[in-house]
Amino acid sequence: MGEEGLQRFSSEYWMSKALELAEQAALRNEVPVGAVIVYDNEIIGRGSNNPISSNDPTAHAEIIALREAAQKIKNYRLVNADIYVTLEPCAMCAGALVHGRIRHLYYGAAEAKSGAVCSHINLLDQPSMNHQVEVTGGVCEELCSQQLSSFFSRRRAEKKAAKLAARKVRD
Repeated sequence: MGEEGLQRFSSEYWMSKALELAEQAALRNEVPVGAVIVYDNEIIGRGSNNPISSNDPTAHAEIIALREAAQKIKNYRLVNADIYVTLEPCAMCAGALVHGRIRHLYYGAAEAKSGAVCSHINLLDQPSMNHQVEVTGGVCEELCSQQLSSFFSRRRAEKKAAKLAARKVRD
């Protein structure tokens, strides 16, 4: 397709696709994190959190998206690909972005406890890394943060209701 016929999408557009995947994770009672990998204005990898239901501690949205993208292009090096993820990546995922040679990370909500890009530690800015990933945080931050807050509020309410129900059964 010629450059003139190719519509370029905004960061917000791609993040909206990641938010849809995060919602799918929430429906499975997984922490709602979604990721899409975009190459040449096309999604080549998608992922949503799945460690609980898959019994796989590495089944984070970013890792799943990286695996799918690498399979699609038949190369583990995703040079010139960008990733959009609803939550700041953890150390495992940040390392995987480096190994995958992702060009640019766009993330939504910061993760104060375990964010390994800007919030807690900054793995992507280490001089020892053999590849530098560009970073833009805060893309659709309010929507991403609200999605996470709503999920955890719902989970707390469900746990409280379960405790009350168990107490009633005992009494």
